[in-house]
Amino acid sequence: MSLLCVRVKRAKFQGSPDKFNTYVTLKVQNVKSTTVAVRGDQPSWEQDFMFEISRLDLGLSVEVWNKGLIWDTMVGTVWIALKTIRQSDEEGPGEWSTLEAETLMKGDEICGTKNPTPHKILLDTRFELPFDIPEEEARYWTYKWEQINALGADNEYSSQEESLRKPLPTAAAQCSFEDPDSAVDDRDSDYRSETSNSIPPPYHTTAQPNASAHQFPVPVRLPQQLLLPGSPRDSCNDSVQSYDLDYPERRALSPTSSSRYGSSCNVSPGSSQLSELDQCHEQDDDRRERDSIHSCHSSGSFSRDGQAGFGEQEKGLEVAGEEEKGRACETKEMKDVTTHPPPDLVLHRDHILSPQESFPEENASSPFTQARAHWIRAVTKVRLQLQEIPNDGDPSLSQWLPEGPAGGLYGIDSMPDLRRKKPLPLVSDLSLVQSRKAGITSAMATRTSLKDEELKSHVYKKTLQALIYPISCTTPHNFEVWSATTPTYCYECEGLLWGIARQGMRCSECGVKCHEKCQDLLNADCLQRAAEKSSKHGAEDRTQNIIMAMKDRMKIRERNKPEIFEVIRDVFTVSKAAHVQQMKTVKQSVLDGTSKWSAKITITVVCAQGLQAKDKTGSSDPYVTVQVGKTKKRTKTIFGNLNPVWEEKFHFECHNSSDRIKVRVWDEDDDIKSRVKQRLKRESDDFLGQTIIEVRTLSGEMDVWYNLEKRTDKSAVSGAIRLQISVEIKGEEKVAPYHVQYTCLHENLFHYLTDIQGSGGVRIPEARGDDAWKVYFDETAQEIVDEFAMRYGIESIYQAMTHFACLSSKYMCPGVPAVMSTLLANINAYYAHTTASTNVSASDRFAASNFGKERFVKLLDQLHNSLRIDLSTYRNNFPAGSPERLQDLKSTVDLLTSITFFRMKVQELQSPPRASQVVKDCVKACLNSTYEYIFNNCHDLYSRQYQLKQELPPEEQGPSIRNLDFWPKLITLIVSIIEEDKNSYTLVLNQFPQELNVGKVSAEVMWQLFSQDMKYALEEHEKDRLCKSADYMNLHFKVKWLHNEYVQDLPAFQGQVPEYPAWFEQFVLQWLDENEDVSLEFLRGALERDKKDGFQQTSEHALFSCSVVDVFTQLNQSFEIIRKLECPDPNILAHYMRRFAKTIGKVLMQYADILSKNFPAYCTKEKMPCILMNNMQQLRVQLEKMFEAMGGKELDPEAADSLKELQVKLNTVLDELSMVFGNSFQVRIDECVRQMADILGQVRGPGNASPNARASVAQDADSVLRPLMDFLDGNLTLFATVCEKTVLKRVLKELWRVVMNTMERRIVLPPLTDQTGTQLIFTAAKELSHLSKLKDHMVREETRNLTPKQCAVLDLALDTIKQYFHAGGNGLKKAFLEKSPDLQSLRYALSLYTQTTDTLIKTFVRSQTAQGSGVDDPVGEVSIQVDLFTHPGTGEHKVTVKVVAANDLKWQTAGMFRPFVEVTMVGPHQSDKKRKFTTKSKSNNWAPKYNETFHFLLGNEEGPEAYELQICVKDYCFAREDRVLGLAVMPLRDVAAKGSCACWCPLGRKIHMDETGMTILRILSQRSNDEVAREFVKLKSESRSMEEGS
Repeated sequence: MSLLCVRVKRAKFQGSPDKFNTYVTLKVQNVKSTTVAVRGDQPSWEQDFMFEISRLDLGLSVEVWNKGLIWDTMVGTVWIALKTIRQSDEEGPGEWSTLEAETLMKGDEICGTKNPTPHKILLDTRFELPFDIPEEEARYWTYKWEQINALGADNEYSSQEESLRKPLPTAAAQCSFEDPDSAVDDRDSDYRSETSNSIPPPYHTTAQPNASAHQFPVPVRLPQQLLLPGSPRDSCNDSVQSYDLDYPERRALSPTSSSRYGSSCNVSPGSSQLSELDQCHEQDDDRRERDSIHSCHSSGSFSRDGQAGFGEQEKGLEVAGEEEKGRACETKEMKDVTTHPPPDLVLHRDHILSPQESFPEENASSPFTQARAHWIRAVTKVRLQLQEIPNDGDPSLSQWLPEGPAGGLYGIDSMPDLRRKKPLPLVSDLSLVQSRKAGITSAMATRTSLKDEELKSHVYKKTLQALIYPISCTTPHNFEVWSATTPTYCYECEGLLWGIARQGMRCSECGVKCHEKCQDLLNADCLQRAAEKSSKHGAEDRTQNIIMAMKDRMKIRERNKPEIFEVIRDVFTVSKAAHVQQMKTVKQSVLDGTSKWSAKITITVVCAQGLQAKDKTGSSDPYVTVQVGKTKKRTKTIFGNLNPVWEEKFHFECHNSSDRIKVRVWDEDDDIKSRVKQRLKRESDDFLGQTIIEVRTLSGEMDVWYNLEKRTDKSAVSGAIRLQISVEIKGEEKVAPYHVQYTCLHENLFHYLTDIQGSGGVRIPEARGDDAWKVYFDETAQEIVDEFAMRYGIESIYQAMTHFACLSSKYMCPGVPAVMSTLLANINAYYAHTTASTNVSASDRFAASNFGKERFVKLLDQLHNSLRIDLSTYRNNFPAGSPERLQDLKSTVDLLTSITFFRMKVQELQSPPRASQVVKDCVKACLNSTYEYIFNNCHDLYSRQYQLKQELPPEEQGPSIRNLDFWPKLITLIVSIIEEDKNSYTLVLNQFPQELNVGKVSAEVMWQLFSQDMKYALEEHEKDRLCKSADYMNLHFKVKWLHNEYVQDLPAFQGQVPEYPAWFEQFVLQWLDENEDVSLEFLRGALERDKKDGFQQTSEHALFSCSVVDVFTQLNQSFEIIRKLECPDPNILAHYMRRFAKTIGKVLMQYADILSKNFPAYCTKEKMPCILMNNMQQLRVQLEKMFEAMGGKELDPEAADSLKELQVKLNTVLDELSMVFGNSFQVRIDECVRQMADILGQVRGPGNASPNARASVAQDADSVLRPLMDFLDGNLTLFATVCEKTVLKRVLKELWRVVMNTMERRIVLPPLTDQTGTQLIFTAAKELSHLSKLKDHMVREETRNLTPKQCAVLDLALDTIKQYFHAGGNGLKKAFLEKSPDLQSLRYALSLYTQTTDTLIKTFVRSQTAQGSGVDDPVGEVSIQVDLFTHPGTGEHKVTVKVVAANDLKWQTAGMFRPFVEVTMVGPHQSDKKRKFTTKSKSNNWAPKYNETFHFLLGNEEGPEAYELQICVKDYCFAREDRVLGLAVMPLRDVAAKGSCACWCPLGRKIHMDETGMTILRILSQRSNDEVAREFVKLKSESRSMEEGS
């Protein structure tokens, strides 16, 4: 589709001026338009006409007619081929054409004219340039068209040949009612409204068939996407051609189709793929450069299917050279002619810049998107070829990127690559209404009725007529009861006035008769009706009175409401003189009434739908009666059909404007009942519905669906009927229908009040109440439209839809969205709330709208897309700082919701997109673009917001791997965006609380976009790590804060582990590595400082030195940083904790190692060892606190195990230090105990329990303890002051151990006189192999034993020492002291001192149950048989032992080997009995057999369990001691149960015993005068001798 604009300017006729009263008729494509008639031989019309052209192979016929009294005569005609018409968006001076007398025909079409006349006409014809190109571009291209036209005029090439060779490209963004899909492309609109126009569908009002130009809004508009990215990637190779226009054959690639009401301004989903700079275009540059020289002169191209398109846009946006050298009167077919470029352009071809020269920075940071750059390149080539710009190829063509939202509107489905886009203000000023057209499109704003002077002139007269004598104040009928003397029918319902008398009502003024029930249904003015009736019946006097009354009324009206007529005059720009004259004419026409009024009415009854079923068969037999005045006609009957089609045409003549057309539908019945009915009343058939149309509301041609209405309350009616009505009113044969006239009035009034009076702003009337939405203007203008609507039958809903259409051209003006939202809500309510009487669905009611179903649907589709676009830039269009604009934003969303409601409830579409989702998508789109913008302009915006004057070179303003300065600035800007959305926009966009929270959506979108960039940036940083780890940590904290503050509670992220810790993991671990080195260095420094200060206490209450504080201060600070990261990823947190646990372990163990190494040197000093041990204990305390701080039981198992292991190590170190410290007192304690032993040795006296003895024991105990107590008093007092409680207890335990062991070693067990003997016994207690050496000592030295009194003194002394170490609860616990193994050992030794040798031996036998060790490593075995016999009378026991043999003896010797077996009975009460037997020796036999039997006699004092047999195999040696081969022990308790036992006993190397056994052995070893004791010690201390061969 293209838009042809024709301006009929003036003409020059040869002849007398009086004989010319001419008008011009324009015909093209079966559409005819006519100018007004103008008198004179040089008439001036100056009227504009617009036509939608779909075929360029036709022509425009211009006919000039001279009005006659009866017939009009043609003055002349001219035919202009459409291919020869220029393309421009501005008027030209026009061109004179000679009128010719005859036309040439080819088939049924005109192809030219012939026979010139002397008359000429001046016409300006042009094809409109696409709208919506920015003004600078439009001016530029206009200039280009003129230059190219000039080239044609200078005969540099044949424009006529070129124009014939290539048809002109059609203008973009056209649609008509013949193109149901052109309003909104499937991909552009979020929802596709289904409309069709082939045959008018049921309940639908079609366009007017006469289709004159004034009936249609200006339909041309270029999509904004020509200036924006918006095509699929595969169209890249076509450069600017990828932005295809809305041709039917190319719609699949169209970024946006647009309706006759303007472009939808949306962007296709593929545009984001065009962000890369041209890689796919380099190979085509030479071809483009070559072709562009030719293509800049070509006039267009045809697509395969014959539709015109911008086929070669990238080659210079071909334009049509236009030169009219003659008329197209040839009938022969013209052939294609190849056109060559002008010589001068060929000569300059070498000077055309290459793309690389033209755009030096294209591959760098181009300010344009890729497709945008190609557009500019193509245009630049045209400019270069026209030698208009210098050859520097400046790429910064500012005029191609207008500031403000107009230059940067992008849609929802895809976003431009803003990183290569010229920066825009973050929030623009409120000049957006000026920078962007305030309405849907310019095509929408440019209403054709504003330029249709003929229509305006007619509407002006009709408006005056409606306002000078308005229906709203006409005279009502004066009804009175009346009796009919002849059969009379009701004027309203045509029913018989029943009754004998007083049958009905009659108006005394005009004489109209009707039923009483019908009197309220009669309309029309009684006064005017009476005047009409009187004038027709010749009652002149009565008529004159009525006329006088009407004149008075009109004078009063004109006097009381002069402002109304002034507004009408201003709106239609009528001169005052002409207005006065017109007022007179109008008054006279009112007075004339219908006396001179007549009309021809043609009514075609087309079809009906949804009729009531009246027959028993469930159907009806419908027919239609049509009555105009007294004339009634009927259609044929369609039997058995509720959706009948008649297609019958009726002609009527009407001479009364107050008449009504009554269309009634009947069900034909032919039964007895109906025949009886016919006898009694006029109506024999069933009534199916009616529609009554006021004749005065008709004009022109209409094709309308009318809802069938009831006649009485009892009527059962449904459905609608379609009528085609054509009205030719005398004198108004060529005027538009009243609905079109009303549209003209409303649009012109709106234009006057907004664009002329209001300077582009819309004045919102103040109105309240339920009908406030029906108030469109201030009082005066509102009265004008209401009276016009009332006079000519314009429905209130039509008024509302017309005003809505007007407002849509200004919907961005302040306050308008709220009005539009309310208006559309009421329109929705009107159609959606169906009444029970008609039972017609909302979509059917809407289809019957006179406004035009498709027209309104397309309007809403267009508006919906525009709203989406504006909401997608809500931050620019509705700044948060303007409360008024925020309210407009809220209203805009309400309007969007109303459109959705309309689609769902009125259009009854199945699944229109939810308004909440649309708004959410818009918000996301805006946030996407906002983020891209702040990302690319971060430095400038940050500096502006915080008023910094920091200048950075452009390359350092964005992200860098050398520093991280960019990201904190970006986070700050993101936060400001989110806060603005949360605090401003969320409160406004609150219509969908469950589905949309702008603040949350803002945070979600910003975080998602930021995450992608941040993750990518940190991956790049990880490769080089050019920044400090502290910088990464600081950035980590900022990212964490952003996430925790705004993101973590969002529904989309709840229950998910955030990703951001993983981005920083390597950098945090790097920081922990560095921190370990810092901590170790800090530790060494802290210890050096502490050592230099002498490990002083940090304070009076703190018992440790400052090095511990310093070390843990540093560790805690490090951990606090990790803790404040609040890492939400448990796995990554575990990594951090493991790494930090290693640092803690390394630092603390190094501290412990340094202390342990130097500790012995400090033990001689008074307080320092205690402070150092306090330090170790404080390390453990602080470590425990840190363990809890790091998570305690929740800590990662590996890290927890590491810290627990560290705690054990520190505990061990502290134990070792305590032991070292305790052992440092050994020498002094030895001296004290030696003094105690000397004092104890002087104690004499019995050990009985007399009071005197007890007092003596207590006194002696005090004396004995004095040396030890003097030592302990001084030291323990100091320890209690200096040591921490835990350390004090450790020190006390070590001192307790040393004191107990020393007393046992020095006083109880060893001989008191000989240190060598004491040491020997002590050593023997540890290793029994040395006990054999005791016999020499026992023989040589006289030993001493403790007396019972000395034992009592020692026992009391131990209690005193125990109380001292307990210290009333401040020292060691009593339980610990009592259970102390050292004390128990000492006490046990003392208790054994008082027991006899027999008791001790019995205790030994019973307690030592595992003396033999031959099972593990036997050196041989002995076979023995033991029989136990108990005398029944005396109870004495007799043991018979038979030594059978020995076997597998392991012994090496160089001499004679003579093994024998020694059997010894060990037990109590054996001093007077034989205790030992030996067998004979067997020479050199390692498996000797003995078979010798021995008898042991046991007393009856003890049972067998107190005895044991010790078997020893020895090698007999002459003149020296026998050597021991092996030992075995057999307890008799094992034999007692059976009475007899025979077994092989394995031989061990020595006897094994526990502490009890060793203590008994030590005590018995001191009883040198006791033979049994001496022999027992020797027996148990024997072990295998050294072999000769070893």
